[in-house]
Amino acid sequence: MQGVQELISPLDAFEALVEEALEDIPEPFASALDEVALIVETQAAGRSLYGLYEGHPLTTGTIPSGAIPPRITIYMHPMVDHFRDPAVLRHQVRVTVLHEIGHHMGLDEDRLDELGYA
Repeated sequence: MQGVQELISPLDAFEALVEEALEDIPEPFASALDEVALIVETQAAGRSLYGLYEGHPLTTGTIPSGAIPPRITIYMHPMVDHFRDPAVLRHQVRVTVLHEIGHHMGLDEDRLDELGYA
């Protein structure tokens, strides 16, 4: 008989880490997620990314007519490949989620680095 851990796929386990990060998002980041799709993918095609924000940041005003709604994608690989320690991986997932939400809020890389989300 298989144990419960054997029934959980690596993607399911990674998605659980993303959900855990989302549950602990501080304000004003949490409110910024209200109209953003958050997607988990196994990897970015041909790119080594932890996450990607696509859309118009909140600082640009309303979304232009016909524009795709804001979207954050969190990539399982290479993150799980780079961070083998579960505690370090959990931390990196949280940082990545906050980093991409920060882009949605209009924060640049320098400000994200100052906040510890780079």
